[in-house]
Amino acid sequence: MSAQRGGEVAAETILVRYWAGARAAAGVDQDVFEVAGPVTLAEVVRRVLAAHPAPAVEPTIRACSVLVGDRPVSSRNAADVEVGPGSTVEFLPPFAGG
Repeated sequence: MSAQRGGEVAAETILVRYWAGARAAAGVDQDVFEVAGPVTLAEVVRRVLAAHPAPAVEPTIRACSVLVGDRPVSSRNAADVEVGPGSTVEFLPPFAGG
């Protein structure tokens, strides 16, 4: 079930939020993906790209800083980052200016 309850992500879903240029490229500010258990960040990215096949999405998403929950992924390999049900993943593109 793909549900969001009172601002919280249901345990069987992952909420993906897009900020600034990532939101513009995807055309939405968020997605909710169903999961049966933990998945990797690489799988989340695969689902994002499948859901938003526009040419600008892939390079934008790949350039983003990523948060899983409130923790930055930094330079860790996306295949090694676990995203559990009920988690939020945020894609933040580089920002210009100060």
